[in-house]
Formats: sequence, structure tokens, C-alpha cells
Amino acid sequence: MEAVTDISLLSSKFLQDYPCTQYPEIMHKHGRPYSCLIIDTHDEYYICIPFRSSITHSQAFLFKNTQRSQGSRSGLDYKKMVLIKDESYFDHTTAAIVDNDEYKEAITNLDRIAREATRYVDDYIAHVSGTKTLHPRAYDRKYRFSTLPYFHDILGLNN
Repeated sequence: MEAVTDISLLSSKFLQDYPCTQYPEIMHKHGRPYSCLIIDTHDEYYICIPFRSSITHSQAFLFKNTQRSQGSRSGLDYKKMVLIKDESYFDHTTAAIVDNDEYKEAITNLDRIAREATRYVDDYIAHVSGTKTLHPRAYDRKYRFSTLPYFHDILGLNN
């Protein structure tokens, strides 16, 4: 899979349009930017996967060779990804800052990350649309606390 990528912050417009009171699974940290790896796989939207320092589940790309990963389960969290069509949701005025070793490991594994993130979205679409229903426990393990239900409009889902 060929993926175009960038690292960006989400804009204040995104945070206004997706307030934490209505969208509690989106990572709203006051004073902390939402730095994310942007993947454009030539679909109708961008996949934005946040860098996180402490991931407690397996729906993520976990860093293995970074300084932060030696003390915590840092990585890119698929459960907290956001899907974006509106490019004004990216903050083009402020540089996204991520650890250099995490950036290098993400770019080195970009094909794998893009494939896993796309599969995470595709499996969700298949379940919700009824084409490949997951067992309730499997669904709960994979999509409990996921942000994907917030983006049914972008995914073309009616539920």
C-alpha cells in the first residue's frame, strides 16, 4: 500500500467542531497538542493517528526502539484515530513536535502502519454494515472506546 504521510496537529476548528462533551473518546487534552501521523491512502479522507505515551491495548503500533518505549507502551493509537475530510482541521501554523526516534520508527514502518490502520477501519465498516460481523466480545475488545462511531458520515455508514 502506498501512503502519503505527514505529521500535524489538529486545529482549534477541529476541537470546536468535535467538543469533548459530545465526543469523549477523542483525545482532548487542554494544553497538550493532538500530534498525529496523517495517512492519505487516496481514499475520500485522511486517517490521523495520534502519538501516545501510554497505550493499554493491542489496537496500536507500539514503538520498540525508542527512548520513551523503554519506560512505557508508547506508539500510535488506532482506537483514537480521527478521520478528516476538511483540511482546515489541520493546524498549518504550528509545527507538530514528536520525538525524533519515534518519528524515524514511524516512517520506517509506514507501510505496516498504513496497512494496519486501514484494516482497522475496514473491519469496523464490515462489522457495522453487516458484511462481516464480529463476535460481540471480539468487537468489544477491538472497538470499545474507539472514535470511529463519530465518523459514520465520512465512512458512508447510516448507523
